[in-house]
Amino acid sequence: MTTRVAANGIDIAYESFGAPGGRPLLLIMGLGAQLIHWDEGLCELLAEQGHHVVRFDNRDAGLSTHFGEAGVPGPGTAPPYLLDDMADDTAGLMDALGWPQAHVVGASMGGMIAQTLAIRHPERVLTLTSIMSTPGPEVAPPTAEAAAILMARPPADRDGVLEQAVRTWSVIGSPGYDLDHERITTLAGLAYDRCFDPAGTGRQLAAIMASGSRVEALGRLDVPTLVVHGEADQLVPLAGGQATAAAIPGARLVTYPGMGHDLPRALWPDLVAEITKLTTA
Repeated sequence: MTTRVAANGIDIAYESFGAPGGRPLLLIMGLGAQLIHWDEGLCELLAEQGHHVVRFDNRDAGLSTHFGEAGVPGPGTAPPYLLDDMADDTAGLMDALGWPQAHVVGASMGGMIAQTLAIRHPERVLTLTSIMSTPGPEVAPPTAEAAAILMARPPADRDGVLEQAVRTWSVIGSPGYDLDHERITTLAGLAYDRCFDPAGTGRQLAAIMASGSRVEALGRLDVPTLVVHGEADQLVPLAGGQATAAAIPGARLVTYPGMGHDLPRALWPDLVAEITKLTTA
């Protein structure tokens, strides 16, 4: 069941898995993605390991507050918010959940938000897991093909969105694993029906680009950290994960051959084991 709460001056939609008394684990999704992009099966596997799992919609995504009145920032125009604000949203959600602290897992832009949360609110982060992410927009830029997919004009209708989803994941997905066309189109359809807001994705992207490098600030962290990255990622190449791990003292880097910019089902058991090893240490 989706619940909406007030946090940091906006409304945030979230869902939870597992027993409320479990280890609090917060999942932060990436650019333009919604809470449903954390697969229920993965959330349930994490819950089975004793975690109380919460997945949520970032601002400008899904059923959380959108900033439509801000439009999409053009060149030289300041964005309406930064990753700092999105990290503060996350801390606000923790307040609403009654969580003084949590284990935090972020994927792609969600990894950037998780890193920023640890920088701005270090006392709130028990452990940090940064997946297929980067410590700054200048680190590990996408390949030309991935950049073209990222910047492609959004389709005008639902069928076009489903077709574009298959094209997108054919480029940035995991070449070492079978591409599940049915799952991709089903999820794209669910996301479209739940909320379709390409301008919101544009504002999130502007926030990423305007937020600058976190390398220096990450060097001051004192939090157990796991960095996960695919060796075949075209959207955020492996150098992004390597730079993240190098920036955070004591961080452990785990990479997977054939993994692109997604989380193949075949890797879930190992990923869950790695996260659980961190949260139970």
